[in-house]
Amino acid sequence: MLEAEFREAVRGLPLAKSAYFSSVASTNDVVATWAREGLQGLCLAYADEQTSGRGRAGRRWLTPSGSALAFSLLLAPAQLFEPNLLGLVSGLGALAVCKALETLYQLSPKIKWPNDVLLEGRKVSGVLAESSWAGEQLQALILGIGINVAPNSAPPAKELNFPATCLENVLGKKVNSALLLRSILDSLIAWKDRLSEPTFVQAWEQRLAFKGERVRLGIGEKSIVEGEIHGLSADGQLQIRLPSAEVQTFHMGEIQIRSLVDRPLK
Repeated sequence: MLEAEFREAVRGLPLAKSAYFSSVASTNDVVATWAREGLQGLCLAYADEQTSGRGRAGRRWLTPSGSALAFSLLLAPAQLFEPNLLGLVSGLGALAVCKALETLYQLSPKIKWPNDVLLEGRKVSGVLAESSWAGEQLQALILGIGINVAPNSAPPAKELNFPATCLENVLGKKVNSALLLRSILDSLIAWKDRLSEPTFVQAWEQRLAFKGERVRLGIGEKSIVEGEIHGLSADGQLQIRLPSAEVQTFHMGEIQIRSLVDRPLK
């Protein structure tokens, strides 16, 4: 996306600051610098290319020039978000992406808890929520979003820990990245002040991948538990129904979810 297209896409949005980069290491790092400088309000950093983009657990997030959407938002001050709502911020980004894909392309995306967006069972978008601190004081929340648009945006197969795709392959046509960006931002802005409403978690849960299916939760190849995805708690945590019928809640972290639909529960 060219800078002129970016400027047109964000025109009229309630942003305290917006910046376009033809190439940058990481938009999350840019926004973290803004937080340390004391910038307030909703601020947006967009990059046509990221050279050191990252996902969860420090994994590399590929953003070749002209092939993907890569942007980060500063949500400051963090005091605007009640402590019990902080776990919902990842879901906010994923839900905004889903709403845009539904509205623009009539697709049926799913959210692999807590923050990956899937199309046809493959990852098309990732969300990385981070915090900015001053000592023990939480200053701001940072929400990074990446979307695979063109075919060369998907990582090489050897780097994948989950199947990936891109929007243009799913649609079979070119995508207007500026229009997609605007739709995501419109949705995110509409939802960000509604995290405390039950309708937010309901909207997230309606798009929850593997709901009602057997899954394995684990870290790497180490299995934590197997069970059926029951849904989400009021604060966005994952609920798993165990073979014993007990429902157990799992908190966000480096948990991986893998479908076991072709395997019987132990």
